[in-house]
Amino acid sequence: MSRILGIEGTAWCASAAVHDTATDETVIESDAYEPDSGGIHPREAAEHMREAIPRVVRTAREQAERMASDGEPAIDAVAFSRGPGLGPCLRIVATAARALSLSLDVPLVGVNHMIAHLEIGRHESGFRSPVCLNASGANAHLLGYRGGRYRILGETMDTGVGNAIDKFTRHLGWSHPGGPKVEERAKAGEYVPLPYVVKGMDFSFSGIMSAAKQAVDDGVPVEDVCFSLQETIFAMLTEVSERALSLTGAEELVLGGGVGQNARLREMLATMCETRGATFHAPESRFLRDNAGMIAVLGARMYAAGDTIPVSESAIDSDFRPNQVDVTWDAGGDVSVARPATNEIRGAEAVVTMGERVRKERVGKAYRHPTLDERLRSERTRQEARLTNLARREGVPTPVVFDVDDTDHVLEFERVGDRDLREALTEPNVRAVGRHLAACHDAGFVHGDPTPRNARVGEERVFLIDFGLGYHTKHVEDYAMDLHVFEGSLAGTSDDADRLTEAFEAGYESRGDAAVIAQLREVEGRGRYQ
Repeated sequence: MSRILGIEGTAWCASAAVHDTATDETVIESDAYEPDSGGIHPREAAEHMREAIPRVVRTAREQAERMASDGEPAIDAVAFSRGPGLGPCLRIVATAARALSLSLDVPLVGVNHMIAHLEIGRHESGFRSPVCLNASGANAHLLGYRGGRYRILGETMDTGVGNAIDKFTRHLGWSHPGGPKVEERAKAGEYVPLPYVVKGMDFSFSGIMSAAKQAVDDGVPVEDVCFSLQETIFAMLTEVSERALSLTGAEELVLGGGVGQNARLREMLATMCETRGATFHAPESRFLRDNAGMIAVLGARMYAAGDTIPVSESAIDSDFRPNQVDVTWDAGGDVSVARPATNEIRGAEAVVTMGERVRKERVGKAYRHPTLDERLRSERTRQEARLTNLARREGVPTPVVFDVDDTDHVLEFERVGDRDLREALTEPNVRAVGRHLAACHDAGFVHGDPTPRNARVGEERVFLIDFGLGYHTKHVEDYAMDLHVFEGSLAGTSDDADRLTEAFEAGYESRGDAAVIAQLREVEGRGRYQ
């Protein structure tokens, strides 16, 4: 049993907390920086951190002393947010943590802020192998544990979800944070169309932000834009979460990050999970926003596993990605699990019935606004039929499309292969996927969602299926995103992702443009805190 003091200060919130593993009690003291106007100013945030950290740490230490019994140490270890975040803020927190560690003669624990968001939800819920959606100011990504690390299954390709909303509210002259203000104004709004960008389990907010600003400038009521912004952004996050559950076979979803305090986002995620028979957990509000409680809780797990660092090696890392962390504590089992084969498969957006022929019905999503839902189902059904036929004409093995019912969003296909690629991840098979995608790109379109669930393996061939997110394009960037989606899905479903990725890229290069691989490297560098 131990008592851990945690210190958080990645951006705007100076916070200290004490977590007692014997009682599972966590006491948090926070002092948030609130700019007079606009967004977070790094220099002002650092000045606030410098003034506030001593106060919150002093209060947390007093709490620890009250928790301690006579004769026992009040604090067994000091944990701090090592990154990612704003460098000036992180350095202030790290300096305070080192000073405490040395003065109290207790171990030091360096915590990844984003994994702390995940682990506090897993700690509260008792989940063993969840998919985690982190929706915070500077981040938006999906994580799942596999092979000793948390893997990034999908993420924003431009900005974090909270920052995206703040950019919109700054355009309106509203102060930080913008999320609660959008949530309040949305209560009186009605739906207007905005861009919806999902690429596999990756997504982008830049287009929707530009469109939302323009809509306000064009005279669309602010309440309507706020309502539609929430409906669109949160539907995107819910869809990619469902795609991650479908890909991995996981049945648990945990939410993390300050944007997770939004009631509409939690409602969407809960509805989606209930519909597909998964279990959803959102931590209590004090653990969703940036806080030292989550640092202390994960710090306690790391301390128990012996995962401490010498003061001399405790440099902060403002670009500390969660998939860089070697997990030493019990993080449950691998998120990707095998499910028994059945003739009815519930995917991320459709129910597939396997008979002599395959019937695929894009079912309505109760979490999405009806107008948006109808638009996506119609567009994707038509596009899947067109691109499946086009790919086949280009020599890519695909099923024959027998029938298209655009009214009920139903497709009827030839049955191909005898198992998903996920159950047959070999070098020859992923190499074939690389060749198939190269052929699609050469013909001027992308698959849009190439994952091991969207390829079927037969005795002699690998078939591509489910082109519903595909589209026509001549841009190298779009082709590179196709490859990025596939490689990200390998990381979450394979024990040998590096080797398979090499084989996949070799297959692509044997038929595709080398410039696409070069662009893929550039895309990979855009992930948050790369």
